[in-house]
Amino acid sequence: MPKKGITGHDDWVLTEALATALVALEQLAPKHQPSAHMDDIRKMLANGKEPAAVSLHLAQAKCRLFPETDPLEIYKEYGIGEEYG
Repeated sequence: MPKKGITGHDDWVLTEALATALVALEQLAPKHQPSAHMDDIRKMLANGKEPAAVSLHLAQAKCRLFPETDPLEIYKEYGIGEEYG
């Protein structure tokens, strides 16, 4: 059976990349944040996904970018309960 897209899991890879990019851009000083692009990234992340799934991707991205931070605190920041920690 032929794989879907380039990798067979393109949507997952793009979602993870967009979530990581958004979390990284949010760390910039507000005057350096490309807000229009960030809004577009949010729209792309939300397209066809449940809001809880988007929050989970963002929380996981922040956990990867800030491994010294307590993951449960990050999940709470994104409105995710301890069942995902």
